Amino acid sequence: MNALKLLLTMAGVLLLATAVAIPLYTLWLRIRAARRKASGEIERMEPEEIAWRGPLALAIVACLPLLVASSIVVIPSGMGGVRVSQLSGTLPGTLYPGVHFVTPLTEKIETFDLRDHLFTTGIAEEGSKTATQGNNLIVQSREGLNIGLAVTVRYRLDPNKLDSVQAHMPQPVDKELVPPVVASAWRELTPAYTVQEIFSTKREEVRAKASEIITRKLGSDGIFVEEVMLSDIQLPAEYAKGLEGLLLKEQEDDQLGVVTDIQQKQVRVAELQAEAEAVQKVKEAEGEAQSKVVEAKGEADAMQYTLPLKEKQIEQSKLEAEAHKETTIQNAEADAEAKVIDSKAELQRRNLMADAEASRVRLMASANAERMTSEAALLNKSPLLINKIIAERLSDKIQVVMVPSDGKFFFANDVFKSMANTPVVKQEMDSESGSDSAPASGH
Repeated sequence: MNALKLLLTMAGVLLLATAVAIPLYTLWLRIRAARRKASGEIERMEPEEIAWRGPLALAIVACLPLLVASSIVVIPSGMGGVRVSQLSGTLPGTLYPGVHFVTPLTEKIETFDLRDHLFTTGIAEEGSKTATQGNNLIVQSREGLNIGLAVTVRYRLDPNKLDSVQAHMPQPVDKELVPPVVASAWRELTPAYTVQEIFSTKREEVRAKASEIITRKLGSDGIFVEEVMLSDIQLPAEYAKGLEGLLLKEQEDDQLGVVTDIQQKQVRVAELQAEAEAVQKVKEAEGEAQSKVVEAKGEADAMQYTLPLKEKQIEQSKLEAEAHKETTIQNAEADAEAKVIDSKAELQRRNLMADAEASRVRLMASANAERMTSEAALLNKSPLLINKIIAERLSDKIQVVMVPSDGKFFFANDVFKSMANTPVVKQEMDSESGSDSAPASGH
């Protein structure tokens, strides 16, 4: 917005310069023509008329950007503004940082710094850039002695009361109003306190009361007081010397008192140590005597209980031997009974196995007898099955040739007889006859 304002101003100035330059140029041409005519260079030359309408219109047009530029006001950051009218005076309301528009030629804006300010009396601490190299604030104590105070007040303007500050307060406020108010507050307060109270015992109390007074007075005028600091107190030279001597004497007195207390405590410590050593020796002697008495009583009691204890040990050994003997006998009896039980169990197992084997043989014999009986009955019904049975039994050893039944089995009988005489067939038949002895005898 500042750039726009600058451009409008430059445009208006250029237009005004152009409006003034046109008639001046025409006037110069008329003067030059008059000179030439007077010197006879030009016999007749009509003077040019000065153009007023065009430059006048151009000047009127140039006023527009100038008026627009003058109506634009930019308030920077940290500042505040108040409208001041030539017709109505100071207008209410605060203008905060940003762009604002005013009535050209009749209004203007007064700006104020809304940031914190510092008012300092005397030489502030080293390194403070805002310190002022002024004299200390001179006040009087209750004794009538002059004291120099280095006071620092941090304050800022109330944004809501800028119109009142501009209209009623002397300007600038930080130089015309704050210093007398601060000095008045301290000078009204310090006569109620002595030098020693201001310097040491009630220093913080004095500072707090002064801060309250300054805050109340400046607050009613639209100034916020953030903090009041008392950085240094300059005492009168003679009082300072006397106070220094008094402090030295008090320091010596305090030192003597401390030394005396230390010596008294050392004496008391020595007495307590002696008493403690005596009591410790008595206690040690009593402890030794008691320990000897206890040892003697312990030995006597031990002698009284030693014999019964040994008798009990012997009796316990006998009982343990008898118990071991009984345990050994019981273990032997248990082993014998276990062996008897094992023998009986083995005999029963063998009897059961023999009975099972006999039952199996009987069942096998009965089954073979029934089988042979059924085979005999079957062979009686069908004699040709003999050849089939023989062939099945001898199929893996000989080759069998079946012949008709009218051959009267001569061939089969001869073959059977001849094969029966062979060692292999004979052994196999014997084994079969052994297993089937009862049915074979029947055939």
